[in-house]
Amino acid sequence: MRKIRVIPFVIMSVLSGMGFGRAEGVPAPEPRNGPSLQIPGLPAVPLPPGSRVFGPQGPQTGAPARPAPKAAARAEQASPPKPQIDMTQPAGRQRVLDELFQRLERTKDADEAQGISGAIERVWMRSGSDTADLLMDRVGTVMQAKEWPVAEGLLDKIVELEPQWAEAWNKRATVRFFHDDLAGSMEDLAHVLKLEPRHFMALVGMGAILERSDRDKDALRVFRRALEINPQLDDVRKKIEKLTVDVDGRDI
Repeated sequence: MRKIRVIPFVIMSVLSGMGFGRAEGVPAPEPRNGPSLQIPGLPAVPLPPGSRVFGPQGPQTGAPARPAPKAAARAEQASPPKPQIDMTQPAGRQRVLDELFQRLERTKDADEAQGISGAIERVWMRSGSDTADLLMDRVGTVMQAKEWPVAEGLLDKIVELEPQWAEAWNKRATVRFFHDDLAGSMEDLAHVLKLEPRHFMALVGMGAILERSDRDKDALRVFRRALEINPQLDDVRKKIEKLTVDVDGRDI
């Protein structure tokens, strides 16, 4: 359904150096690689490789010593490479989604949440089938042209090919909504949430249909659930504030 706009994602900046200042009369230390600990009244104390201290700008870590080539080769042989996640398989996509949703729940930063949400939606858009993905690309083109019957026909084929692909049902729900088939859209959204209960965009779409159908109390409950899953949906938060006033006013 309709995307909820939030603040663009930016990568967290790298922590910079720290220091407590040098006492009067204490000579400056010779330049060294890596951070050093500044103690009033003493020369600077270089940090050993891998040491961590905390200062005004956060944690600092001394640069680890590079192992000798032979030692590095032995360490590489002793530690097998981390296996890659196969995103063509449902288990691989589910594992990635679980990790992303855990990060989304923990983050308090709107920019980071936007990046995580975008990553989740990109995983949702992968079916594991080249044929289904190709058809979905075509769906995007015809949806931009507002050719709703063509888009719905393509999505009928996709859900037949990949009935466990939640995003295919979600896209068909979107097409049916814009084609004024609210009942069909609601049926598809219910199926999406059976396959992926954390699909916050499906919840947003369901809330929009309920609100349009003058079922504000139900819409409020669904919007609140979407916000629980993704707390950075600012437009949903505003909708909840408005509906809360409307619903409470009617109850009074």
